[in-house]
Amino acid sequence: MKVLVAGGAGYIGSHVVLELSRRGWEPVIIDDLSKGHRQAVRAGKLIVGNMGDARLVEELLTRERIEVVVHLSAYSLVGESVRDPGKYFRNNITNSLSLLDAMVACGVKKIVFSSTAAVYGEPETIPLTEEHPCRPLNPYGFSKLTYEGILEAYARAYGLKYISLRYFNAAGADLEAAIGEDHRPESHLIPIILQVALGLRPFLQLFGTDYPTEDGTCIRDYIHVTDLARAHLLAIEALGRGCAATVYNLGNGQGYSNRQVIEVARRITGQEIPVEAGPRRPGDPAVLVASSAKIQQELGWRPQYPHLETIIASAWRWHKSHPYGYESSVRE
Repeated sequence: MKVLVAGGAGYIGSHVVLELSRRGWEPVIIDDLSKGHRQAVRAGKLIVGNMGDARLVEELLTRERIEVVVHLSAYSLVGESVRDPGKYFRNNITNSLSLLDAMVACGVKKIVFSSTAAVYGEPETIPLTEEHPCRPLNPYGFSKLTYEGILEAYARAYGLKYISLRYFNAAGADLEAAIGEDHRPESHLIPIILQVALGLRPFLQLFGTDYPTEDGTCIRDYIHVTDLARAHLLAIEALGRGCAATVYNLGNGQGYSNRQVIEVARRITGQEIPVEAGPRRPGDPAVLVASSAKIQQELGWRPQYPHLETIIASAWRWHKSHPYGYESSVRE
């Protein structure tokens, strides 16, 4: 089976590509490399381009005989989306809409969409189920929720089959340390902590210490990126069986505060990891923890690496061998 992976050179996308290849499927990657890395693509065929380029996408869908699309090509920085919402709407909605139109034009009817827990906003109940009201607090979450609505409309109008996967906090790295997390700039907690442990940053700035949680810091549900990637394969298989359009949460169902993550990282790295308190980031809810019961019951998904220690240890292995991310090979 040939799968077009939009954003397949990014952090999660590259892990999805690797798992597709390990399954024996053929990934074709389209990525403009504005956020992704050419070195992260360890399988398949990489085409450098933007998913908003309808002519290019139609050519790929036809020439490569694509059967299903996995869409991971979104901007995803909450704070940046608050400062520059237009950037997020143009890419996450407008360019993504162009991708759908190309699919419709070429008769490709199956898509797996990377959505986000940010669609929910401030939780009313924990853990969050898919039935929880969606009231996003920031333009990033709004853009993802809007696209979910577009998918639903295209399903009714054009017979599109889709599954939206609402990610909680992806973390960790491939267990063979082939690929890992390298954002520019880095905004995710675990890689920043590990950069401090490596001496690449003087300290960790802790955004918000006055949340209504036990230790005053945000609580998040961390899911190993390989577990996340494998859920995409289950979603593709479900679409092939004629699964009805739906959404699934993807998380471990276990929340850890920022301070807890720091303590686990200190134990694994053996480093002090200095911390300085900073203000809250705009648009950040206090607690986000998933119920993944629906995807477990319907698709049989189970996280193989649910423990925070395993997640951080896998990330530490990759960061130690790639201290400057994918630029390491250039600097060595």
